[in-house]
Amino acid sequence: MSEVVERLRQVLPPEALVTDPDRMESFRYDRAMFCPAGVPAAVVLARETAHVQAAVRAAAEFGVPVVPQGARSGLSGAANALDGCVVISLEKMDKILEIQPVDRYVVTQPGVFNAVLSRAVAEQGLFYPPDPSSWEFCSIGGNLSTNSGGLCCVKYGVTTDYVLALEVVLANGEILRTGRRTVKGVAGYDLTKLIVGSEGTLGIITEATLALRPATAKPRTMAALFGSGVAAGEAIVEIIRSGVSLSLLEIMDRTTIRAVNAYKRMDLPEDAAAMLIAQSDAGGAAGAADIATVAKLCRENAAIECIEADDEAEGDLLLEARRAALLALDELGTTMIDDVCVPRSRLADFIGATEKVARDLDITVGVLGHAGDGNMHPTVVFDATDPEQARRAQVAFDKIMEIGLELGGTITGEHGVGVLKRDWLAQEIGPVALSVHRSIKAALDPQNLLNPGKVVVS
Repeated sequence: MSEVVERLRQVLPPEALVTDPDRMESFRYDRAMFCPAGVPAAVVLARETAHVQAAVRAAAEFGVPVVPQGARSGLSGAANALDGCVVISLEKMDKILEIQPVDRYVVTQPGVFNAVLSRAVAEQGLFYPPDPSSWEFCSIGGNLSTNSGGLCCVKYGVTTDYVLALEVVLANGEILRTGRRTVKGVAGYDLTKLIVGSEGTLGIITEATLALRPATAKPRTMAALFGSGVAAGEAIVEIIRSGVSLSLLEIMDRTTIRAVNAYKRMDLPEDAAAMLIAQSDAGGAAGAADIATVAKLCRENAAIECIEADDEAEGDLLLEARRAALLALDELGTTMIDDVCVPRSRLADFIGATEKVARDLDITVGVLGHAGDGNMHPTVVFDATDPEQARRAQVAFDKIMEIGLELGGTITGEHGVGVLKRDWLAQEIGPVALSVHRSIKAALDPQNLLNPGKVVVS
């Protein structure tokens, strides 16, 4: 360990290297619960690509693992440190380098927060759609690493749909540049999409060129209240079937609504078993027609009440409530957040089965998620000091993933595999795909030094 630290001192400026144990403590883990986290030998606070290169080369020289980190807002343990590793933090690489309104792209460093980038391009009349609920404190690099989605996915897709090009530091310290800045381009293998979602196991992203869209019209927003989560799920299926083009369709159950009320001092309707939040950014008469269609379908499917926001500010409050949901549930106890995505036609089945798991195991589960694309985040809440409750929480977490697979879904829609779901990945993709994963990893990282033990065990 002392050798790699000494080499880092030789190749990095003093302000870029942290070895003090107290300062390194906060760089040990992300927001995932029950994932092991080691003690790093050093933390590199990279300010530029050259710092990342120097750190990777020093680590490779001595065979020391490297763990890249963004804002550490992840929920799978992908950013957790390993004993004796070199953590490379990208949080100081937080500059937006270029915005091109005509070609509709932005070039950014990975440490820029999603909300900061979104507001910067909005000033140019442009729109960056991927918007995780954690957009105020998650970084673009982390979004790229896990191929994050967000509230607008139902209409606009996920992060990978907006990545034109990347600058990536490989395991040997070389720089790989993928993609291009043109709208179209199919020369060679799509290395950009290979890197996006690889959770730092194939390379470290140091710059990204992201596609933008023109700014949308002011959205219209509504909420629909239901007497059961299953009824809300059935309404979602009918909304999707209708073909209405919503820019957002979210769900929160009673547990989540009450948690948000307590956390944000809001006055959401706590008597409802579930609330759908729908939004259309079509503008004008088209947007009004979209919301009217959704309200009609909700009423036809047992909605207790449908309420359209009076203005944009009221709509923003509803979105603020949804964005705060996971933080609000954190206030109730220790949380384990699932990230299961199922076919939208099976949403009602999934909600019903999840509620049954909570009843059978006598454990609190807040059901919320991106209803429009089937990506649900059931959150198990429990007292970590109670061993029996912790055991039941783990059983509930696993059963929810099992239900997702049985319904034809996936164990992760946007949070990634990391450490938390590594064993489940093998179950989902099967032995042949797992072998291909390992072959790709070995080709790009033959020493297995980039975020080892995450996603796929070599």
